[in-house]
Amino acid sequence: MSTPRFLDLPPDVRRIDIETERGTFAALEALPGSGLPERNPALLVPGYTGSKEDFIAVLHTLAHAGLRRVVAVDMRGQYETPGSDDPAGYTCPALGTDIMSLLEVLGPEQVHLVGHSFGGLVCREAALSAPERLASLTLMSSGPAAITGRSATNAQALREALPQLGMEQIWALKLGPEAVAKGVPEEVVGFLRDRMLRTSAAGLIGMAQELLSCTDLVEELAKVVNTAALEVLVLYGEDDDAWSPGLQATMADRLDAAKIVIPGAAHSPAVDAPETTASALTGFWNASERVAR
Repeated sequence: MSTPRFLDLPPDVRRIDIETERGTFAALEALPGSGLPERNPALLVPGYTGSKEDFIAVLHTLAHAGLRRVVAVDMRGQYETPGSDDPAGYTCPALGTDIMSLLEVLGPEQVHLVGHSFGGLVCREAALSAPERLASLTLMSSGPAAITGRSATNAQALREALPQLGMEQIWALKLGPEAVAKGVPEEVVGFLRDRMLRTSAAGLIGMAQELLSCTDLVEELAKVVNTAALEVLVLYGEDDDAWSPGLQATMADRLDAAKIVIPGAAHSPAVDAPETTASALTGFWNASERVAR
C-alpha cells in the first residue's frame, strides 16, 4: 500500500469534489501560484488500496513548475469517493469509463493522464477508448498484464480474507501492525486506517480480481497510440518490487515509449522520490506539448 510521508496539503492545493455523469469523485487540486494555468491540465490516478493522497508530495511542484492545473482523484470506491457493493463494477473497462468522464469535466483541453500501478491498467483503458482526449499517457510503476509474485499473493490474500474477516479485523491483525513496524508516523497510521476502513470492500475484491487476471493489451495500445500520435512515458523506480523493472522496460520498448527510471524509488516514485518524479513528469509533459504544436 502506498504510504504518504505527510498529510498537510501544500500551498495552492485544496480538497474538491468533481461532479461527472458517472458520479462524484473526491480529488486534490493544485493550481499555479497565479491561479491561471497556461498549459494542459493533468489527472493523476492512484493504484490498488491507494488514494489521491499518494500524490500529495508532487502536486504543488507539478502545478507550479508546469504552470498547469493538476488533479489527483480517488477512483470509484476508494477512500472518499462512493462506490457500489458489486465487485463486478470495478473492472478496468468500467473504471476506465469513469476516468473518461473525468477527462470531459477537466476539458476542453487535452489532459496529461498518469496512472500509478493498478491505476495504470485503468488509464490504459481510457487511452484505448479515447486517445484524442489525452495530451499524453504516463504508466507509472505499472505493467503489461496481471501482477505476479509477492504482490499477487498479497492481493489474493486480501481478496479472500475480506468476506470472512472484514476491514476492521484485517487492519487490526495485519495492516496496522505492519505500518507500525515500518515506523510510519502515528498520524499517517491513523490516515491509513481511516482510508482502509472507508474504501469499498467490494471495490478491493473487484480490483484484486482485475490485478490477478487482466490480459496483456500492450499491442492494442501500441496501435492506438501510434495512430493517434500520442506520447507515452513508462516511469518506474529502480527498485520496484511489483512489476519488475525489466518487465516495465520491455513494455516501454513494445510501446515505443519514453522510459524514465527513478533512482532511490521502489513501487511509489511520487512518495519515495517526489522532486525527481515531479521533474520527470514536468519535462515529459512540456516536451509532449511542444511535439503537439
